[in-house]
Amino acid sequence: MKAEQPNSARDKFHEHIHGNYIYGLWELASQMTAHPEPKAIPYMWPWSQLEPIVKASGEMVPVGDERRALQLFNPGLGGRWATTNNLIAAVQLLLPGEVARAHRHTPTAIRFIMEGRGAYTAIDGERVYMEPGDLILTPSWSWHDHGNETDKPILWMDGLDIPLIASLDAMFFQFYTAQQVPATRPPNASKQLHGHVHLEPTWIKEKPQASPLLLYSWDQTRRALEALRDQEGSPFDGIALEYRHPQTGGPVMPTMACWIQLLRPGERTRAHRHTGSAVYYVVQGQGESVIDGQRFVWSKGSIIAQPSWALHEHINTSASEETVLFSIQDTPVLEKLGLYYEDPLAENGGHQNVASTFRPGA
Repeated sequence: MKAEQPNSARDKFHEHIHGNYIYGLWELASQMTAHPEPKAIPYMWPWSQLEPIVKASGEMVPVGDERRALQLFNPGLGGRWATTNNLIAAVQLLLPGEVARAHRHTPTAIRFIMEGRGAYTAIDGERVYMEPGDLILTPSWSWHDHGNETDKPILWMDGLDIPLIASLDAMFFQFYTAQQVPATRPPNASKQLHGHVHLEPTWIKEKPQASPLLLYSWDQTRRALEALRDQEGSPFDGIALEYRHPQTGGPVMPTMACWIQLLRPGERTRAHRHTGSAVYYVVQGQGESVIDGQRFVWSKGSIIAQPSWALHEHINTSASEETVLFSIQDTPVLEKLGLYYEDPLAENGGHQNVASTFRPGA
């Protein structure tokens, strides 16, 4: 009688342990990679692609219980509700006279205003009015609704940590009992209290994890960028500023950082990579980003997904105009867990060789 081959016996052993929901470390060791290997891929939604879709959504999709928000899905994540592994970005349109029903959820949210002015987000009874370039925060579990009492559409980029919250099984969502939350504070009250640079009210002792300043106005942001225009800046990010919690100096949200970057005419940053992903919105100007050897040519309104540990550098291709980039990043999570790592590209003068140029849908 022929003896059973050892590999056949081993196959039966594996079949037996798998049937009991047990796997050997020797089967999984390949998942302990030498460096991060994200499934998300670098991707871009050019404004030339987004604009007609946004316009059509206003004609085809009414605002009811759900918002008219176009979610940007990363093609590398297999249909997950995610732009990067931990972040989702969307473009939301509110037409004249519309109100998006009041609700709350555990994911935190930001709004960066793209076009239009005079509409508002009401957060826990405080109306925060919108201007182009403003950053508006919606902390976790805050009641909020959106309203447009003007005669023009308003458009903004949403940024939320939905994929992270979903992976932690901490997702909660609830509609308010009425369409809108009653006003309990004056409009833009948080800016009146907390919007004074380096000055904070002494009588307010609470220090919430999310920034109590709900509105970071574009006027103040623009002045800060202009004041630092002639500084050397970061070799990797140019004149890069982070929006900060006014009381603690930390990120605006415990799970999400917000940045604004200025690239001067002709400026090209050096390439580096780090743990943590980012989603960029082009506020003004034109240029290119090279992400893992792929060139992304962008202009005002474009949105770019940058995965974790991807080599990246940015170029302002204009000889006369400045470029401004806004971004959301999940770095606060990595930093809190002691998992933030950064690595500059040392060879080739700190610049990548371009292997291909991005084409939407390719």
